[in-house]
Amino acid sequence: MSQKHVNLLRDIFQDPVNTKLSFREVESLLKHLGAQMESVAGARMRVKLNEAEGVLHRPHHGGNTMDRHSVQSLRDLLTRGGATPAQYEARRPD
Repeated sequence: MSQKHVNLLRDIFQDPVNTKLSFREVESLLKHLGAQMESVAGARMRVKLNEAEGVLHRPHHGGNTMDRHSVQSLRDLLTRGGATPAQYEARRPD
């Protein structure tokens, strides 16, 4: 995983919730993790990562950053899909 993706993964899980995350960068991370993504009605996107499935909302109204609730949904999906910073660090070769 590139350092950019590692940093983004850490940013997603930082507290307080980071609301300056670029949705395009998050899409890139999900693709890198092997997630399957499919557009559904409106600004929604169905994402399947390993055995976890969820729906993310694309930002609209001229912005590209994710709101608090979208980041929390993303956290939940990544956790269920086995892609947290702690799990990445545990698998990482030294």
